[in-house]
Amino acid sequence: MPRLFVFGLGYTASVIARALAARGWEVIATGREGQLGFDDSGNVRLALADADHVLSSVPPGGEGLDPVLDRYGAALRGKALSYLSSTGVYGDAGGAWVDESAPTGTGRRTARSDADAAWLALGARVWRLPGIYGPGRSVLDRVRAGRAHRITLPGQVFSRVHVEDIASGVIAGLDAPPGAYNLADDLPCGQNALVEEACRLLRCDPPPLLALEEADLSPMARAFYAENRRVANGKAKRVLGWRPRYPTYREGLRALLAG
Repeated sequence: MPRLFVFGLGYTASVIARALAARGWEVIATGREGQLGFDDSGNVRLALADADHVLSSVPPGGEGLDPVLDRYGAALRGKALSYLSSTGVYGDAGGAWVDESAPTGTGRRTARSDADAAWLALGARVWRLPGIYGPGRSVLDRVRAGRAHRITLPGQVFSRVHVEDIASGVIAGLDAPPGAYNLADDLPCGQNALVEEACRLLRCDPPPLLALEEADLSPMARAFYAENRRVANGKAKRVLGWRPRYPTYREGLRALLAG
């Protein structure tokens, strides 16, 4: 029975873990849903020694260090590794397409860029993810809760990916050559189009258009609008044979609504 060790069994990693468990893998993990505490060094190291593949979804800490590499880096050497990173490492591209050859480290997520580079240096498969959506975490939920916004930012565009498509991509790449891979859907679009489609499906009126300064957004949400890019997924398709089950937000939202 192959064994997967997961650092940080959160939303996305849980979907990956369940998919592998259904294929006969044994999964051991840290995190609220895992069996081990991150600081339980003795048992974590024992489990790592028996693992066939290690997946980390733990983001950099407040000081910019990757907690997993800081504590367990030496125990990971020689292991098959996967790291869930972010397409935020590319920074603002002015709406242009970015692939894995694009420079990193110029955006607001410099700590994530440093962690991304450190995992690559260890020979990991680094999965660069855009906006993640899925059951219980989508624009449908924000519209229902009255938390969706339409902002007047002409030309602003971003990419996203359904969590199940992340899982299928990571699984397709378990034995792939190490390196960075973008997992994104085929249709980048503006946030307003996404909100409007959700409202159409829910048969409700879209929220009013607001200037960015008028919207009551958190600093994190405002920072989201500061970057503008389209994420290319050609490498994952070419190297892994991966195809998203939900190639656009339209298919993904319809599937979520159908439940």
